[in-house]
Amino acid sequence: MAIELPFEIPKDNFIYQNYSKIVVTYHSFIDESVPHTRNRWIGFSVLIALFLLRIFMAQGWYIICYALGIYLLNLFLAFLTPKFDPSLEQELKNESIEEGVQDEEPDKDSDEFRPFIRRLPEFKFWYNATRATIVALFLSLFEIFDIPVFWPILLMYFIILFTLTMRKQIQHMIKYKYLPFDFGKARYRRT
Repeated sequence: MAIELPFEIPKDNFIYQNYSKIVVTYHSFIDESVPHTRNRWIGFSVLIALFLLRIFMAQGWYIICYALGIYLLNLFLAFLTPKFDPSLEQELKNESIEEGVQDEEPDKDSDEFRPFIRRLPEFKFWYNATRATIVALFLSLFEIFDIPVFWPILLMYFIILFTLTMRKQIQHMIKYKYLPFDFGKARYRRT
């Protein structure tokens, strides 16, 4: 994502050249990390553990921790949700039946295989979660963001929010018969 400036920067500018090198290096590092799923998630786990250790040792920045938790919950729900919501497809099908509009295709069997496509792909989930954790860790270095709150209330509210949203998501998964994970699925390797 490029930022447009109201003035032109010469391409031979020292700062511009170094900035371009940093951006290219960053993007090549991100591109090289794509196939290393397990290592990326281990790195994220270490990062989140460092953040939680920082919060525990400093006894502060609970608002930052709560905001990160809500953001990660939002990302997780987008990761579990299908890109094309079956409830919306069902509503559209019911409306077309009520209006007497026939589909050009014959009725499809409800047991027909349709691949699960996530609303938020795994890589973007990891990338956004890692960036948010780095930002939260950075913000925990400044006293101005240490807003005094009674943390057990935030923790209880987060647990209730997590429980209710996950219950709703699981009910949605059961109702529309989809499973967002591929545990037990046969994996084929190239030879």
